[in-house]
Amino acid sequence: MKMELAGVNWMLAAAAFLLCASGGSSAPMLCHFDSRALCEFEGRHFSLGESWMDDACMQCTCLHPVGVGCCETVHRPVDFPAWCEVRVDSATCKAGLVQTADPRLACYPGEEIRDPGHGSLQPHLMG
Repeated sequence: MKMELAGVNWMLAAAAFLLCASGGSSAPMLCHFDSRALCEFEGRHFSLGESWMDDACMQCTCLHPVGVGCCETVHRPVDFPAWCEVRVDSATCKAGLVQTADPRLACYPGEEIRDPGHGSLQPHLMG
């Protein structure tokens, strides 16, 4: 009977994690499961099925007694110019594109601007 109950708990925990991980979104998300993790974050303890957002913008779900499952919540752009990079704002958990040469400047997919590391940004305006 004890073994049967453990199996039921594991199945419920796995189902809860998968439901939370899918989030109704069709976009692929990176997820991981840690069977040794404790259901606590920043001094607070969580029960089976409860969730929290960690400092890396990962949505974590307590699957006690089998561990903790976490999934990435940031939707990262995948098609952008080589001279751009993805930056994640940890306060808002939103991703944006910035220029690799100067991360203070935004970068937009489909821009006609050339790589700033290779000369003028607008060569047709030069002499």
